[in-house]
Amino acid sequence: MNPFRLTLAAIALAAAFPSAQAAGDDLKALREEIARMRENYEKRIDKLEQRLAQAESAAGKAVVSAESARQAAQRNTVASAASGFNPEVSLILGGALTRTSRDPADWKLQGFATPGEPDEIGPAKRRGYSLGESELVISANVDPNFRGYLNLALTPENTLEVEEAYFQTLGLGQGLTLKGGRFLSGIGYQNEHHPHAWDFADAPLAYTAFFGNRLTAEGLQMKWLAPTDLFLEVGAEAGRDDAFPGSSRNKKGSAMGSLFAHVGGDVGVSNSWRAGLSFVRTSPQDRVYEDTDTAGVTNNVGFSGRSKTWVADFVWKWAPNGNATEKNFKFQSEYFRRTENGTLFCEDPNAGAGPCTARLTDTYSSRQSGFYAQGVYQFMPKWRVGYRYDQLNSGGTRIGLVDNAVGGLTAADFPLLGAWKPKRSTLMMDYSSSEFSRLRLQFARDTSRGPGQADNQVWLQYIMSLGSHGAHKF
Repeated sequence: MNPFRLTLAAIALAAAFPSAQAAGDDLKALREEIARMRENYEKRIDKLEQRLAQAESAAGKAVVSAESARQAAQRNTVASAASGFNPEVSLILGGALTRTSRDPADWKLQGFATPGEPDEIGPAKRRGYSLGESELVISANVDPNFRGYLNLALTPENTLEVEEAYFQTLGLGQGLTLKGGRFLSGIGYQNEHHPHAWDFADAPLAYTAFFGNRLTAEGLQMKWLAPTDLFLEVGAEAGRDDAFPGSSRNKKGSAMGSLFAHVGGDVGVSNSWRAGLSFVRTSPQDRVYEDTDTAGVTNNVGFSGRSKTWVADFVWKWAPNGNATEKNFKFQSEYFRRTENGTLFCEDPNAGAGPCTARLTDTYSSRQSGFYAQGVYQFMPKWRVGYRYDQLNSGGTRIGLVDNAVGGLTAADFPLLGAWKPKRSTLMMDYSSSEFSRLRLQFARDTSRGPGQADNQVWLQYIMSLGSHGAHKF
């Protein structure tokens, strides 16, 4: 209430009393009441002013807090964007304890000229414990349009090899993806899988015979994924043909080309499948391997010409209601057929006493084939068993040096090219305590070396994965 109005009210009340004494007492009481009211009024004003000041202070702090929160959000957004481009790094460790009935250093694939040394592509590097290749993988999105991938192999011989190093587009649209650099070719089924993702400790014999365990491309790859419910993928590759069945050569343009198509889908909720057909063409120049003639001389034997390989692949997967954690089964098979036409030379690099002292050259042609089929069954969580059967056919081989008796050469001077049908049966059982570790026991009976040279092989293998690791292909 207004103090001025209180004063007027007090004067009016005083005038209403006739007695001066009474008026004096009443005035005193009124003054005291007015004083109390003024005091209460002033206290209320003070409290309101304090509340106003507190409200203004809180509002200021809220503005500061909001600004701080906005700035922090911006920093977090930038940090998230930066961390989104940080590379994913993983490391694969592997090794094996092997026991073979024949010396791995003497391994050969009878009827087939394979690249490298036996301990490089054969079933085992040596008896006893051997360190496998360790893989260091680095990958990341470069920007919204490109992704980079690097896979380095640290070999037991303390060397560093580049398994894969490529860029891949992310937003071409229309289902197109371009890849450039060095990469595992998209042909077949198993070729794109790294060894740690294989279901057996070694590669199928067909991959060893026709691609030196796997085909690596160095160039460009274009894939197209059809916008259909049924999975349909078509791809083409072009580049250098340094990798077997090609050879290192200094040539402009593309010396290796491949085409592949894959189709697949689901059958109900428990089954899925994929089938494919691939073609690889290379033009090797002096693709050399070593062979021992009848004089005991080790010669360099080399092929130049055209090599064409067809691959048909099929995969079927089963998991109850699509849940593969308890039980699952996978059937996998691939068929290979290769034709080669050109010339074959024979040369003794040490100029010894053999028939190939001088370089001899004549025509060469071959028709070779092979396949493998395997099944892997997970019968309970973490435990799997599997069986694989391999068979090759060295087919018909025509060696002009032999047919025309050049330099007196006979088929016995090219023993590795002698006709044979290598076969191998393999059993395995593995245990995975998690998705990052696997222990495998494997037994194989291998007749690759030739008649009467069966080899019994036992493996105890470990595979460990450290760091982030992308999902494996279908």
